[in-house]
Amino acid sequence: MERQIKLVLSGQKVVQETRTFDPSTALTHPMRSKEEAEDYRYFPDPDLLPLIISSEWIEEIKRNMPELPSERRKKLVEFYGLSPYEAKVMTDLKAVGDFFEKAVKLCQEPKLLSNWLLNDLLGLLNEAGKSIEESLVSPEHLAKLINFIKDGTLSSKLAKEVLKVMVETGKDPELIIEERGLKQVSDEESIKKLVEEVLKNHPKEVERYLKGEEKLIGFFVGQVMKAAGGKANPQVVNKVLRELLKVLKTSYQNC
Repeated sequence: MERQIKLVLSGQKVVQETRTFDPSTALTHPMRSKEEAEDYRYFPDPDLLPLIISSEWIEEIKRNMPELPSERRKKLVEFYGLSPYEAKVMTDLKAVGDFFEKAVKLCQEPKLLSNWLLNDLLGLLNEAGKSIEESLVSPEHLAKLINFIKDGTLSSKLAKEVLKVMVETGKDPELIIEERGLKQVSDEESIKKLVEEVLKNHPKEVERYLKGEEKLIGFFVGQVMKAAGGKANPQVVNKVLRELLKVLKTSYQNC
């Protein structure tokens, strides 16, 4: 209506045509003209009553409108720092976006949360033939799992084990960790003992490392993780291992 008024006021002619609406620009564009308007059989419908739409009613509808897909995508990208792809998935699958928004309020790691939600949780649910609406894992419990990963309570490997049990049982991750003794070891003294034992049991590899084969650091990390049953904090293992090897290398060079 506004477009046609502007046309008339500017001295242009309103052409009868079919137009399409572009939601991204909120503009209409011509598709095809109507060559013979009579073919469309225009005539007043006697059964239609006048419809009066007040500006107050329009404003009320606007206030009660749910968040639009374009608004959610923009918020997920600009506020939470997600990729356009992640935002699209969470918008196309509204239930997934709703799950994320509930969980992200309880943890401060939106990117990590998004990764575990879209890849790990949805992957396990897909294997089980379930949708996010049927998930036994609540947003609160997934947020708690993310916090455990962030604070070092769980390694990514252990967290995957916990999540699998969560999907199967719906249990709180904290309860699963306690029941199965899956808490990650981050105590430096405990890890130091494991590192010393590994170095003692592999003298040939230690000698090769001291002679310049520094890529063996990965071998030592693997052996320590194996000795710890996968429960040692990898960052702490690397730190302690490099410190002890540095001491050995200094001693070796001074000999």
